[in-house]
Amino acid sequence: MKRIILHCDLNNFYASVECVKNPQLKGKCVAVCGSEDDRHGIVLAKSQPAKMLGVKTGDTILEARRKCGNLIVVRPDFDTYYDYSEKVKSIYSRYTDLIESFGMDECWLDISGNENLSGDGLAIAEEIRNSVREETGLTISVGVSFNKVFAKLGSDMKKPDATTVISKENYKDKVWCLNANEMIFVGRRTFKTLQKYGIITIGDIARTQPDFLKKILGKNGFDLWAYANGLDFSPVSHIDSKPIPQSISRGITCMESLLSVYEAERVVAELSVKVSKNLRREHLLATGVQLAIKEDNLTVQQYSDNLEFPTHNAKEIYEVSQKLLFQKHIWKRNIRALTVRTYNLVKEENYQQLHIDFDIDTHEKVCVVDNTLNGIRKKLGNDKIFNGCRLYGTKMPTGKSEHSSLPPASF
Repeated sequence: MKRIILHCDLNNFYASVECVKNPQLKGKCVAVCGSEDDRHGIVLAKSQPAKMLGVKTGDTILEARRKCGNLIVVRPDFDTYYDYSEKVKSIYSRYTDLIESFGMDECWLDISGNENLSGDGLAIAEEIRNSVREETGLTISVGVSFNKVFAKLGSDMKKPDATTVISKENYKDKVWCLNANEMIFVGRRTFKTLQKYGIITIGDIARTQPDFLKKILGKNGFDLWAYANGLDFSPVSHIDSKPIPQSISRGITCMESLLSVYEAERVVAELSVKVSKNLRREHLLATGVQLAIKEDNLTVQQYSDNLEFPTHNAKEIYEVSQKLLFQKHIWKRNIRALTVRTYNLVKEENYQQLHIDFDIDTHEKVCVVDNTLNGIRKKLGNDKIFNGCRLYGTKMPTGKSEHSSLPPASF
């Protein structure tokens, strides 16, 4: 069967969602950025008008404002971005169930065989583009090709809101003239290595002996030669065949150093809630928890322990994290950053073996409470209900061990 692969890329995704949420932002220079206060003030996404003035992803807010004096900065809303991503995928699913995500805003679609029902690849791509625009207010760029690598290249060639076809007949004319680093899997370091040998374009890669590329780049060299010559036969995964991630974590670098174990505890509690939310979203349970602590001198201490029973409940994740903080960590310096990581993840629907001492009744009660809290947050916002440890005391002058006699805050 003739392969027809689409690569659909949502244009300026985060910024575009913000403009849909707030129509007053449409047509203006908008940048989605981290907070300037907590030292994460870089551009995560920008609107098309801001992009045209030179604002780039990764710019600091200061750099972006120098390029664009009327820049409007908004904070990211990842929950909303995820919801829009799922809405767009539901449109894709009308045409195929072979949908492979490549980040929140990009997907490959294998529509091979659908041309008899909906038209050729170009016609289907145009139909999908129109549906996404009409139903979500967002725009996508689509690459249409006979493999995944060239489909990805196609979606990058015309932006925003466009379709590019790269066929077996025209790929040498359209692709080989492009710089090598425009092809997926050619990163900055690989491109620098290629440049040393005068290999600048994708066509140069295609015309170079594969054995030589393998010699200078390892196995990746042969793969790049194959991709440049259109020899990519990798399949598009089924929409439900998501590989289980090795871990899910959330971390934060604090605006000010944490001066006591109880200040750190409050941060650990909030991170546990966020990790729990991500686990639920992926329908996964964790069997282990790791706490990473970065001190003021930038040294990192890591502690881990197993959970009694696989869970995605914030309270149970927090309790293990709190134990690691209070019992394992020896406080020598103030804390600059914290990360709560869950690992050894299993699917929610898998059967789990109980051990004889496990209190399943308490676990199920915690599940009910956690589900209720998540329902409230989803309906009213994350700031409407929070953990009791947020209310614990004020900043303590030191983080010395004498504070360990104080009671831990309530979750």
